Amino acid sequence: MAVLKYEEIAESLRARIAAGEFVPGATIPSGRDLAEQWDVSRATAIKAVDVLRNDGVVVAKQGTGFVVTETPVARPAGARRAGSARILGGMPFLRIGTPDWAEPSARVAGALGISPGVRALRRIRVLQLPDGTPHSSVEAWFPPEIAEAAPRLADTAPIAEGTTRYVRRQTGRFPAEGVDVTSVRLATDTEADRLGVSSASPVAVLLHTAHDQEGRPLVCEEGVTPSLLFERVDTYAM
Repeated sequence: MAVLKYEEIAESLRARIAAGEFVPGATIPSGRDLAEQWDVSRATAIKAVDVLRNDGVVVAKQGTGFVVTETPVARPAGARRAGSARILGGMPFLRIGTPDWAEPSARVAGALGISPGVRALRRIRVLQLPDGTPHSSVEAWFPPEIAEAAPRLADTAPIAEGTTRYVRRQTGRFPAEGVDVTSVRLATDTEADRLGVSSASPVAVLLHTAHDQEGRPLVCEEGVTPSLLFERVDTYAM
């Protein structure tokens, strides 16, 4: 799958931010400067910056340009659907605890294609509404071969270039197909505490599995959203 020029520019900027060349609060090159550096149109350069802006990596600052943000953002589990634009935005989130190796549930283990008792790397985040209240809790599980090949997944610090691009750079594997399964159940005590709801509240659960170009699981995310906040809208031709 060919990478478009504006995506290549955006990925380069992400890598430079991740390497600390542009720290939080620092200004990234302007669209004019990027156009000259990459020998592309200014529209292409601006589109690359828009990718970072909509992903929450940079924000516009009047009189300055675009600066690196200190607030990480993420998409809800399974939010990037087939045919959706790459530049769809995300939501602010809080990382919960430290990434750890744990035994996933039978449902997640099945999605990852790992045997019972095998541990996977878990990263937990809580996505937030604009007022800072919890929107959903997401546990991302990476199979051992991915986690071992991409050691930064075990770090608490955000990966500015994005986990998808980092994993692709480390392993050569990238998402080619996503499978989303939505179900309804009652929240566990842990989930209720993360979401600020009463125990055993009804929640919608989205199990999202990304498969690579050879059909192998890359990651399984279990997103849990209180029923009052869950809404799915599909638009389609008739």
